[in-house]
Amino acid sequence: MLDEAHRSVYNKYRAIFEYFDAPLVGLTATPKNEVGRDTYSLFELEENMPTYGYDLPQAVTDGYLVNYQIIDTKLKFMQEGIAYDELSEDEKEAYENTFTDENGELPEKIVPSALNEYIFNEDTIRQVLRTLMTYGQKIDYGQKIGKTIIFAKNHGHAEMILKIFDSEYPEYVGYAAVIDNYINYAQNAIDVFSTADKLPQIAISVDMLDTGIDIPEILNLVIFKPVLSKAKFWQMIGRGTRLCLELLDGKDKACFYVFDFCGVCEFFGMGKGKEGHETVALQSAIFNLKAQIIFKLQDLEYQTDELIAFRKRLVAEMLEKVRELDKNRFDVKLHLRYVEKYCLEENYTLQYEDTLLIAEHVSPLILPDKDEIGAIRFDALMYGIELAYLIGKSYSRARNDLMKRVNLLSGMANIPEIMMQAGLLQDIRQGSYLEMAGINEFENIRENLRDLMKYLPKSKLLYTTDFKDEILSLDWKEPEFNDDSLRNYKMKAEQYIRRHEDNPTIAKLKTNVPLTQSDIQSLEKILWSELGSKAEYEAIYGEKPLGEFVREIVGLDMATAKKAFAEYLNEARFDSRQIYFVNQIIEYIVHNGVMKDLSVLQSAPFTDRGSIIDLFRDTSIWFGIKAVIDSINANALAA
Repeated sequence: MLDEAHRSVYNKYRAIFEYFDAPLVGLTATPKNEVGRDTYSLFELEENMPTYGYDLPQAVTDGYLVNYQIIDTKLKFMQEGIAYDELSEDEKEAYENTFTDENGELPEKIVPSALNEYIFNEDTIRQVLRTLMTYGQKIDYGQKIGKTIIFAKNHGHAEMILKIFDSEYPEYVGYAAVIDNYINYAQNAIDVFSTADKLPQIAISVDMLDTGIDIPEILNLVIFKPVLSKAKFWQMIGRGTRLCLELLDGKDKACFYVFDFCGVCEFFGMGKGKEGHETVALQSAIFNLKAQIIFKLQDLEYQTDELIAFRKRLVAEMLEKVRELDKNRFDVKLHLRYVEKYCLEENYTLQYEDTLLIAEHVSPLILPDKDEIGAIRFDALMYGIELAYLIGKSYSRARNDLMKRVNLLSGMANIPEIMMQAGLLQDIRQGSYLEMAGINEFENIRENLRDLMKYLPKSKLLYTTDFKDEILSLDWKEPEFNDDSLRNYKMKAEQYIRRHEDNPTIAKLKTNVPLTQSDIQSLEKILWSELGSKAEYEAIYGEKPLGEFVREIVGLDMATAKKAFAEYLNEARFDSRQIYFVNQIIEYIVHNGVMKDLSVLQSAPFTDRGSIIDLFRDTSIWFGIKAVIDSINANALAA
């Protein structure tokens, strides 16, 4: 038997196998069909036709491996090189000082292939690290980047990545390390990286971690070097496919991210577009909750001595978190106006608009707390209960989560710290305590029980957070496994829709007429029976509703869209900036059919004349516009 048979077919090993007359069984995840390195020929097989194949899609379907998500990011210099004429004056001077040769000759351009080979552009590396640290999958409720491998081009490149990481993220001491054949005790470094609860979280590797390691905790792979070998590429991808239970704050690892900065996935024909997410870290969520609580505590009914003191304490805590931000950090600089505003205590007489600005511009910057993660998680739970109480919303789910923790703690009364809170635990379990509780009682629970959360078995903690913000600037792609039958189905389905816009159901979708169940059934017949199967549809489009799928292809009729938004195009009621904003929404929906991702409204062209907050001081107008959007989206579904 030959394990890793794609390697075992060469040189003297192949001679051994050819000498002995015995049955051969070869195992490999990456068979090769190169001249002189043909795995198939050794076993007398037809090219690309193994005796038995068990591919990644099937292994994912069967629950043995996890799938991947591609984040394809194109950087200008990596794509086009560095052109002298496109640089600023200061950069041109530096370019001249760096690249003028002994004959006084100056190259017009540095080609992309030179980058990371012998030219290391710091800002290119900085952009890669920022993308990883912003969008990479995190653990400990968003406070720690998950285990990550950065595939670097060479040792110099790896060292530069580490240098810039340490410079950009000084608060993350020991989080990143270079692992390649230049370091002493490389295997020990790999063993440490492979240990779930030990740093580093990020291994910057040159060839050493491309194959042959098994680390279930890996959540992010960063391709920062060209890869021309398909076998090697799939070996790299394999580093992230291992299952890992309860890795993501009690949830099992569902997928891993592949950040591709070198077009490698595209080169191998992988991936199709998909929306992505940025996870809001737990400390950011707590910061938002505090801002909203402060806003509500300004109401006259809460002006008691105790609540006034509580509000002041929350303001002081928020001020401390904002003031500790390093204003030289790139992401802080982008939002410096708001950071400086909320560094000042006098700006904490909040309006509703302030809570939105804090959530958008300040909360994502807040640094992780050093406290035990269970205590921080409990803070989030209790602040959520407090806010729900203040705004008059039900908090039954959060209350159930609280009761689960209290019951677990009550069963661990032999621990002295828990024994000291036995009275409070008993009061909470009686039920009436929570029924009658107000902010003061909830704060008493939070303060006295938060430090006990470390004693709870992690497997029993059922409360989870899943705060999400839409990614605007990256091209997220899901796996596409070069299945010709699926490609054929996709082509047939989309071609049919475009050629049959006069079909009654398709015409309804084009003109924003609500669908009936019989309309959906007619689409099912076409897409799931005549053109292919439901399984083929779901393999490509997932669980996307059929009406939404069709609408995205045919779009929405322009006249229909303008009619839907007619109220907001009235020049007598709305100014030119507001009408421009609505027209951009119309253009988007006409082209895309629906607008489910409202985060697009936070970027150009929607923000060309101002943000939603700037344009619609009267929020009822914005909510009216949103209601029209929701109605158009809903009409793509059956009533």
